[in-house]
Amino acid sequence: MRVHVVSDVHGNVEALKRAGDGADALVVLGDLIDFVDYQDHGKGILGRVFGAEKVARFAELRRSRRGPEFGAYIRSLWASLTDPAATITEAVREQYAELFGAMTAPTYATPGNVDAPHLWPEFASEGIRIFDGETVEIGGLTFGFVGGVRLPEGATLRQHSAWVPYLRVAEEYDEAVAALPPVDVLCTHQPPAVPELTYDVVARNQEAGAGSVLERIRADQPRWSLFGHVHQPLSQRMRLGRTECVNVGHFKRTQTPYVLRW
Repeated sequence: MRVHVVSDVHGNVEALKRAGDGADALVVLGDLIDFVDYQDHGKGILGRVFGAEKVARFAELRRSRRGPEFGAYIRSLWASLTDPAATITEAVREQYAELFGAMTAPTYATPGNVDAPHLWPEFASEGIRIFDGETVEIGGLTFGFVGGVRLPEGATLRQHSAWVPYLRVAEEYDEAVAALPPVDVLCTHQPPAVPELTYDVVARNQEAGAGSVLERIRADQPRWSLFGHVHQPLSQRMRLGRTECVNVGHFKRTQTPYVLRW
């Protein structure tokens, strides 16, 4: 078997069209949406809705970490729209139509935090299957999927914003991980809570890992733990006991899938 695995596609439709070439199956670990394109401000959801100039200002404020000014600017952007939620949803659907249409190999997908999983059933088909808190057999191995990212303890999510990322209450995320039976391949968007796997060397930021994923790795020792989320990790891979833990890469930039063979 040859399975290609991608994560953090962030709108790269052309590369996704080639991701399944030569593979028996394609596994997608989320973050399909390009919400804010920091390289080309006219692209992405915000670029489509507000235009490049306003997104450039958004990016500048976010990079400079001017919290109050950044928050006020975001609120002014949403206030300029008659129905912000409907406008964003329409733009997300347009991206998804292209992205799901680009998946040519039999595809097994789970959402990331920069996704709208409630829309995914609209794009499922015989060749595109969606899993979150479920398992499936591929080539004789059991793959288990848990999507989204775990909210840090005590954090809350604004459920009524125009855009709500797939951030899951800690207890809900941990229960989804714990409910999986032992698997051969553990597929998550969020990495296990290991500092070398969660530190982004370019952003110079320690992203949150999932302790519950690390617990399952230690308890079950699957062949592989596959994930994304951290775009430039300090370590792309690490062996924990018998488990090969692999960040499959920032596909938007690398345009190269991670290849599993057995």
